[in-house]
Amino acid sequence: MTSLTITAADGSGRKVGQREFIVLMATLMSLNALAIDAMLPALDEIASTFAIDDPNRRQLVVGVYLLATGFGSLVPGLFADRFGRRPVLFVSLAIYLAASLLCMFAPSFEILLALRAAQGFGTAGLMVLPAAIIRDRFDGDAMARLISMIFIVFMAVPVLAPTLGQIVLTFASWEWIFFALALFGIGAAAWAAKRLPETLDPRHRQKIDPRTIVHNLPLTFRTREAVGYVLAAGLTFGAVFGYINSAQQLIGEHFGAEEQFPLIFGASAATLAFSSFANSRIVERFGARRVSHTALIAFILVSVVQVYAAEVHADSLAWFFPLISINLCLLGFLGANFGSIAMQPFFDSAGAASSVQSAIRMLLGAVMGIAIGQAYDGTALPLAIALLGSSLIALALVLFSERGKLFTRPRKPRYITESPH
Repeated sequence: MTSLTITAADGSGRKVGQREFIVLMATLMSLNALAIDAMLPALDEIASTFAIDDPNRRQLVVGVYLLATGFGSLVPGLFADRFGRRPVLFVSLAIYLAASLLCMFAPSFEILLALRAAQGFGTAGLMVLPAAIIRDRFDGDAMARLISMIFIVFMAVPVLAPTLGQIVLTFASWEWIFFALALFGIGAAAWAAKRLPETLDPRHRQKIDPRTIVHNLPLTFRTREAVGYVLAAGLTFGAVFGYINSAQQLIGEHFGAEEQFPLIFGASAATLAFSSFANSRIVERFGARRVSHTALIAFILVSVVQVYAAEVHADSLAWFFPLISINLCLLGFLGANFGSIAMQPFFDSAGAASSVQSAIRMLLGAVMGIAIGQAYDGTALPLAIALLGSSLIALALVLFSERGKLFTRPRKPRYITESPH
């Protein structure tokens, strides 16, 4: 890794080294993952507290949060392009902290879901802004490499979060998991306030008016090079969200490994960290397109085996665990690369582009995740079919963006810089 220093766009003295920058960006992004995965061991207790009869309904604690994050993703990028990355980031962190504390005192399941929706909507900036901050300083395959390095650190959260939730439940009730989320939010906010520079060049600040919004939000849909990758990412992540939503029931109840759930879930998620590291080592050599296209085809083949296993070896954790782990591993070669390819055409509107792309990915992924979770029937078959179907459609979308050609060499992006004014 280089010793590159990330400095403030206005030339002020605030700067951060690349290693610290990677960990800081991963920490900010991980707050959202923590708000999802730390709750998984508590879903049974939450259902018991509020007398939830439908076993699939408890999944909405996760699904509603993801859906609200998708809608919320449309907002922060626009404000970040006008006021800068730091102010919008700290508003998101403040909402994260307040919503976490309020969730502790929810008197009913419906109010808990409403607070989770507010939390997801308000903290969408924690997913949107890191991509915009990175795009302010990096481009192309270099951006994909940096995102992969961030994902390596970021993926420690899905591995450890269920264990954190389980530890809290050992000593206290589920409400205290939200208190733990608030503590992590305070720590991240203090670190960012002290060390994170403002990366938006003052020359690229944009006014917030109807013409700018109308111009910026549809850009991804009007840009063929981007739209296929954004939709493909949403589909593949949607299938994985379906796994997250139903993981506690699938692993704990169907496969009868409730006590081992944090370990099994964490071990499967850990493969994402491995593939993110591998991607960071190879993406600049082979290019984001070659790596991600290869991974997508492999994802399809593994999903075919996943359907076979769900039909023929329906009760076998020995079949399910390695296959879902491989699926998640391959996702590490898809997410960062699809995201960097989709962001390449956008330069002076990176915040708005990041917002709309994050919104599309999250909304599509969250809706799919909820649908897959609610379709859980006591077997792994609905999830297996979703993995296969989503990856096949994703391949068609990538072919659309690439005009029918896969495995192309890295190319200089066509920047979208036109202005509505």
